[in-house]
Amino acid sequence: MNLFKSVWNSFKYSDKFLWSIIIFIAVYGLSLVASISREGFNYFNIQFLSVMVGLIGALFLQILDYNFVSKNAKWIGLFCIALIIYTLFMGVTIEGASGVNARAWIKLPGGITFQPSELVKIGFIITFAKHLAKLKKSDKIKKFKNVALLGLHALVPVVLTHMQGDDGAAIIFLCIALTMSFMAGLPLRYFVAIIILGAILMPIAWKFVLADYQRQRILIQLNPEGDPLNMGYQQIQGKLSIGSGGLLGYGLFNGPRVAKNVVPIQESDFIFSVAGEELGFIGCTLIIFLLILLILRTGHIARKSNELTSSLTCFGFIGLIASQTIFNLGMCLSLLPVMGVTLPFFSVGGSSSACLYLGIGILQNIYLNRDQTKKEIIEENQE
Repeated sequence: MNLFKSVWNSFKYSDKFLWSIIIFIAVYGLSLVASISREGFNYFNIQFLSVMVGLIGALFLQILDYNFVSKNAKWIGLFCIALIIYTLFMGVTIEGASGVNARAWIKLPGGITFQPSELVKIGFIITFAKHLAKLKKSDKIKKFKNVALLGLHALVPVVLTHMQGDDGAAIIFLCIALTMSFMAGLPLRYFVAIIILGAILMPIAWKFVLADYQRQRILIQLNPEGDPLNMGYQQIQGKLSIGSGGLLGYGLFNGPRVAKNVVPIQESDFIFSVAGEELGFIGCTLIIFLLILLILRTGHIARKSNELTSSLTCFGFIGLIASQTIFNLGMCLSLLPVMGVTLPFFSVGGSSSACLYLGIGILQNIYLNRDQTKKEIIEENQE
């Protein structure tokens, strides 16, 4: 009973505006998934359960002491590494079209599959925030040795997820690390060096790191019409679906191309095409607006936080949401090659959805640990 009372009390003082954004996003996302589920496989039940698990988990995460979480960042990091390594050797391999072969899932009891990299993203944000804050507080963040160690820290999940065959996740880990490092005040000369080094290594990565299907995706992205029935099919059909909706779309549950599943993987990587066809330009704009609003609110929590590690954790979450949104929309609009990055909170994916909502619980926890919020709680208890 005390546990549920603590959850309720924490909810009373939580950021209601953030909760409002998240609930609106959840309802909107589930509506799109329900439309997809009207024909063929029922994705709605899985997504609904994932959202509920994530939201309930977020409510309970609010009552944890974030300082306790931060102090145990080392153990969180070791757990995350062990989880990815376990998946690398004991995970389930998913083979897709055009040579995709990723061992990035594990089987749970009941036949449920879980993608550990989604949970590791949250764990990495916590550990990297702790690492950055420690260097920042000791004024050692500008030294090359320490920056090199930061780079090694970031490369651990990048390399491990690449070895799994999940380069989409590897890119997101890299974006999270760069965002957090920039906000922590890492000197710009290191970012310039990273860009130069990346340009130098690009030919080597092209020949020895990227798989054949990845090279083909990059090449076909420059001209999808060059292979309209194979590698370019998904992006061509995605753009046609988005454009077919016009200003207001056909209406929810009325998109003819959605019903026929014309766009491959429309429930996940290309759910933006569902919004475009059924809700038109207005529906697409609303998705972008909601995600930007979420990012801005997270930035607000970061600025109000009274502790550097907490602020950097918020910026890590911003890096996660922003990078996934940019890459996913870039894929759907043929501005970037297809790389298997989902649209946060909207795409079907039990692991991704549940873990993102857990991230919201951590943000609320940080909000509750603000000095002003603590003062309000103490004043109520004294009345």
